[in-house]
Amino acid sequence: MTIRTLIIAFFAISLSACANRQSVSVAPTTNMASLKTIYVVHQPKDNRQVNQLIAENLRSRGVTATTGASPSPSNVDAVITYIDRWMWDITMYLLQLTVTVSDPKTNAQMATATSLHGSLTRLSPTEMVNETLSNIYNGKITEEK
Repeated sequence: MTIRTLIIAFFAISLSACANRQSVSVAPTTNMASLKTIYVVHQPKDNRQVNQLIAENLRSRGVTATTGASPSPSNVDAVITYIDRWMWDITMYLLQLTVTVSDPKTNAQMATATSLHGSLTRLSPTEMVNETLSNIYNGKITEEK
């Protein structure tokens, strides 16, 4: 009975290592193309500069993106917050990234997307940011794996 339990546990762990999940939700009234200035709030526990990766990705999309730890400036079209979750498997990798776009005046959520990649299908932080933001800009999951 113990060997059977170990085999089941091994397969469960193995299968979870290659798990991929993506989700996206964009409010019907949100037009991401109309957001020309976005502020990315740096998370205090983020020492890997994910905020900079998000801002760089936004700039590559033609958005004026700034980032910092202070409250957002009053003259931006949207504010982005994020949650980055890292995992150790021989090296550290970005397991999950959730990005939320909010209205700076009302704090209303305009869009949110999450990308999760297990150890065997991990992406670089730059690729995770691109996947997550692409899903938001497209309003749908761009590629299901």
